[in-house]
Amino acid sequence: MIKELFFDLDHTLWDFDKNSRETLYELFCEVKLAEKLIVFDDFIKVYNEINDILWNEYRYGRISKDKLRHVRFEKTLKQIGAYDKATETFFTEEYINRSPLKKNLIPGTLETLNLLKNRGYNMHIITNGFSEVQHTKLSRTGLAPFFDAIVTSDEIGVNKPDIKIFHAALKKANARQRESMMIGDHLMADIIGARRAGLQQGYFNPTNKPHKEKVTLEFSQMKVLPELLLR
Repeated sequence: MIKELFFDLDHTLWDFDKNSRETLYELFCEVKLAEKLIVFDDFIKVYNEINDILWNEYRYGRISKDKLRHVRFEKTLKQIGAYDKATETFFTEEYINRSPLKKNLIPGTLETLNLLKNRGYNMHIITNGFSEVQHTKLSRTGLAPFFDAIVTSDEIGVNKPDIKIFHAALKKANARQRESMMIGDHLMADIIGARRAGLQQGYFNPTNKPHKEKVTLEFSQMKVLPELLLR
């Protein structure tokens, strides 16, 4: 029987794509990149491609947090022909300052967490995000009170899918493997990582991406999770 639910944060509860886009649009306008005949949709497409590659490098410990933060904007601005050091520094610093303050959540998040809390589940967070940023997101959105143990890769020193972060979270939450489920949107980091660590898995797959992995639960809308857990 599942008693402990470990949630990913970005893309699972906190609407990373929407919050990121809003922040980047603000910064894009403030530095007046449109005056250089740069289209925002082109800018964000380049940024997202570069950011995804660098996050994958970070996930496996190949680059540092600081390098990720700087290089994504350096490469983006160079690729669109708008690089200078001052602009790169502005994007790097202001993105980190502003994006965690955004409050957009994945649809159904609050309703789902309230229902799960009322049903007696203990809930926790395991995230590869940066500690100071993730705690700000949880506080600003009102999500923090739902969760007991909050475990970040910064704190543990390894990222998902490394089994060490899952085992550290189990220990911090005083939870048993057989009574625990990891819920997240990333097939490798959240689902395969959790399975290797001995946890059951709830794969949040909002776009119904095809895959061949065997998972405990799979769902495309957050609101259906409570009923699936009862089956």
